[in-house]
Amino acid sequence: MAQTIVLISGANRGLGRAFLETFLARPNHTIIAANRDPSAPTSQELLHLRAAAGSKVIVVKLDATVETDAAAAVSELQTKHGIDHIDTVIANAGVAWVIPTVAQLKVADLEEHMRTNVHGVVWLYQAVLPLLKKSGKPVWVSMGSQSGFLTNFLNFPNAAYGPTKVVLHWLTCAIHTEEPSITAFVVDPGRAQTDMGNRGAQAAGKLLGIPEMTKAEIPVDVSVGGLIKVIDAATRETHSGKLWNYKGEHVPW
Repeated sequence: MAQTIVLISGANRGLGRAFLETFLARPNHTIIAANRDPSAPTSQELLHLRAAAGSKVIVVKLDATVETDAAAAVSELQTKHGIDHIDTVIANAGVAWVIPTVAQLKVADLEEHMRTNVHGVVWLYQAVLPLLKKSGKPVWVSMGSQSGFLTNFLNFPNAAYGPTKVVLHWLTCAIHTEEPSITAFVVDPGRAQTDMGNRGAQAAGKLLGIPEMTKAEIPVDVSVGGLIKVIDAATRETHSGKLWNYKGEHVPW
């Protein structure tokens, strides 16, 4: 059987790793884990996870803040690993380390969030586009967030992270419009119990005076399980150019 090839950025922990493990449990899948440090223990252990028949993991270096990394990763995939197409890309890597109001926001913090969450996605998309277009059913998935909603605006001080998701949502709509062969859409994982999600919950707890709020509400397996169903069901006609949450609902943004 032909291999289904899936590239996931930030695949060594959290949502990214859960996506990787799910696809790896399917036969005849090659999962490309595009991580900042392939030599890190969290990256290396991916190579030893249980895999279905005909499935495997490839780990490549992708630091979303380094402009040349995505192109270098694609070159390595082609020359070293014989990758001639990619079927699905999940642009999962992202950062959120401060939660200021606009009045408190440091432009340097906004720029750093933009570099990873926006610039890094653009560099990744541009690098993988030729391989995506060689797939019989190319799919691009952007990891969005309700923090970037304008409709149903989230009343929470997120002036460094939120704007990056607004831009990411726009870029994904543009990809849908520009490339008629690609199914491109945004997914919202909800408040998942990742490191980032739990930090956000703790920060919200402090702001709201709820000290017992120490973690996010949605288990990672529930979030990713729902998003996998969305990805599996996605078609150009039904899903592309839209945002879908982990419950399988089309959400206005």
